[in-house]
Amino acid sequence: MSTRTFRITVRGSFDSLTDDQRAELLAAAPEHDMLRAEFTAEGHLTYDLAARPFFTFRFLDSGEAEEDILDATARAELAAESWLTERGYGFKQLKSQAQDLSLAPLGKRQRREAARADART
Repeated sequence: MSTRTFRITVRGSFDSLTDDQRAELLAAAPEHDMLRAEFTAEGHLTYDLAARPFFTFRFLDSGEAEEDILDATARAELAAESWLTERGYGFKQLKSQAQDLSLAPLGKRQRREAARADART
C-alpha cells in the first residue's frame, strides 16, 4: 500500500489579544510572513497582524488510506489550538481544509515527466 501525503490548512482569527500579545506577534511577524509559507509536519504559522487579525497554519501529514485524511485534519486542528492556547492567544472561527496530494491533478511539468517515463518503458 502506498503512502498518501496530505496538506492541511487551519485558518482562524486572533481574538481579544492584549497589547503585549499583539506586540509579541508583531515582533515575530517576519518569521511568519506569507512569503515564507510552507507545509510542515509541525505546522507553519503565517499572519499579517498589521493588516488583519487572521492566521493560517499549514500542516503536512500522511496516511495509507483515503480515510486517514480525517484523522490528519483532526490532528492539525488540535495542534493549532494547542499552539495558540499554550501561548495564551485568543482565537475564533477555526476552519480546516485538507487535500490528498495523491488525488491532485498533475501540473504541466509533472505531466511531461510522466509522459517521458511512460515513453521509456
